[in-house]
Amino acid sequence: MAYLDMNSGTLVANASETERAGFIRRTYLHLGGAIAAYAALTTLLIQSGVAKPLMQLMQGSMWSWVIVMALFMGASYFADKWAHSAISKEMQYAGLGMYVAAFSLISTPLIYGALNFAPNPNVLPSAALLTLMLAGGITFTAFTTRKNFSFLAPFITVGSFIALGVILASMLFGFTLGLVFFGVMIVFAGAVMLYQTSQMIHEYHTDQHVGASLGLFSSVGLMFWYIVQFMMSLTGND
Repeated sequence: MAYLDMNSGTLVANASETERAGFIRRTYLHLGGAIAAYAALTTLLIQSGVAKPLMQLMQGSMWSWVIVMALFMGASYFADKWAHSAISKEMQYAGLGMYVAAFSLISTPLIYGALNFAPNPNVLPSAALLTLMLAGGITFTAFTTRKNFSFLAPFITVGSFIALGVILASMLFGFTLGLVFFGVMIVFAGAVMLYQTSQMIHEYHTDQHVGASLGLFSSVGLMFWYIVQFMMSLTGND
């Protein structure tokens, strides 16, 4: 959930058309930059040979993955807080960079596995295309309806705890998270993105484009994460 700090910019909902358009343009340019940086860093980790031992580390034991998840959640909290800070632009960019790096590290084993062990070699490009289409549709919905989807916040919070509980239970009791869970999580990620886009339109200030781009990147990344797993499970059952 985005941490909204006090800022000097105008509320986007009350800004002029020129200011609003500038904010949206800056936000999506930063989102594009974050995605490009993520792709470049993940490619570097895979090509450098780090991906395989990283995957083995995370799969080594249940507690390895629990520790990794805890570290990622901690990094995400501080990255989000920094990216929405009114102290300096440098801190905002440090927060965005921290989140991109953390998400790249935690998702590199998944990407490596999809590249090397998925039955269908087209899993990643298919997942990327599907993520793009879903994200585009959600963005179009948010901007055309102009509805404030802040009412989704409590459902997202509860859903996050339920999902985390299911994941931890699967680690403790050894059951596999299947297609249904991944499908539900794709829908959940879509709701998160709808909420984040709505927040950007209705709750952000015009100088919070870095924080807004982090919120969108995190929801797109979550969606991509579960679409990849869904498609890997789907092709594995063929």
